[in-house]
Amino acid sequence: MAIAWFIVVTCHATFAITRFCPVLFGLTTMPTTSAAPTLSSVYTDSTLTVAGEEVVVRLYGKKPAVQLLPLVVHFHGGAFVSGDLDNGCTVASLLEAAGARVVSVGYPLSPFPQPLETGYAVLQWAYKQRTRLAGHGTQVYVAGEEAGGNLAAGVALMARDQSHPPLAGQILLSPMLDPCVGTASLRAATGTATACKWADGWLKFLGCTRDAEHPYAVPGAAQRLAGLPPSLIMVGKEDPMHDEALAYAARLEAAGLSVTRHVFSQAEQWPEALLQPGTRACPCADEVQEQFRRFFEATRCRTPQ
Repeated sequence: MAIAWFIVVTCHATFAITRFCPVLFGLTTMPTTSAAPTLSSVYTDSTLTVAGEEVVVRLYGKKPAVQLLPLVVHFHGGAFVSGDLDNGCTVASLLEAAGARVVSVGYPLSPFPQPLETGYAVLQWAYKQRTRLAGHGTQVYVAGEEAGGNLAAGVALMARDQSHPPLAGQILLSPMLDPCVGTASLRAATGTATACKWADGWLKFLGCTRDAEHPYAVPGAAQRLAGLPPSLIMVGKEDPMHDEALAYAARLEAAGLSVTRHVFSQAEQWPEALLQPGTRACPCADEVQEQFRRFFEATRCRTPQ
């Protein structure tokens, strides 16, 4: 798998309402507004060319006039087989509401390693553009829900191994981390059903058996965790990903790393509720936003980088 990329960034028309990338070129756009009962976000869709491929990203929020904001590279969910930027709008909007500038990645729904390579390339781009995006001295994070949580964790491992870019934290919501799909929480959620979308997703994502041994593809099985940034891991009490997420949190802690975990007792229909596009706020939206805010504050570097 490639471990270094030459990144060329271009901006193209993506939607009639958001035709250019103002962050890079100072151009004026008409932003798109996405409103939910408790959320109101302004975003701009742009197309980047990174690592030789076009990737649509959705930029949430605006560059601050004075203060700096956390910059978060975000990955939506969809069990590796579905999902798009609209499915990531709930979590991305909550990150923005918690005070972050967000770059949500429209990664390819392809087998490993392409989604990871795309994600890491966008992370490199975001880091290079961090001052224009979020202010001088901003810190960079990765975040994701469900399958996107797996990608965020894998990209964090890649950044550690490449010693670039430096990450201030990783934020994982109901992350898919165990391809065995045999935890008690997942079995309880699927019951007697013969089909399991997460099992199907893993089957598509892991193109061959050997990929299941790669730490970037299956971060939950990574043998070396030292050097990772602080982690915020969140799950619902009845969440299918409950057990594998908390098992990963325990392994991170055992490696001497800083971990904040939170289990939402009222998080109904997680992780599906996190992936709902459109205007409906997810359960525990206020609590999730507050956890984001606290994590940004706890990991904030007082000395600009």
